[in-house]
Amino acid sequence: MRRSKLEMYIDVLTVLSQRGPLKLTHIMYKSNLNCSVLKGYLEFLIKQGLIEERTIGKSRIVYAITQQGKTVLKAFAELKEALPILEEYSVHKPILF
Repeated sequence: MRRSKLEMYIDVLTVLSQRGPLKLTHIMYKSNLNCSVLKGYLEFLIKQGLIEERTIGKSRIVYAITQQGKTVLKAFAELKEALPILEEYSVHKPILF
């Protein structure tokens, strides 16, 4: 099943929270995203202030989750726990309230 953009953003944040700071290729492998897609997601997450780009030494670039990113990740986990019914439905089945 395909992941939504939100799920992929959360996957990137989770990887960086658990293992970061990491180089682009390491995030790519751990989050199972191709390089061009990942670059777009990283750019979005940086603009939102959820991750930051750091330069180590002269040219090594790594990405790290920010405190705001950790807060968002925690809030998402709490929401997911509070609404477990969402996982039972696929994208094609509407949730009726």
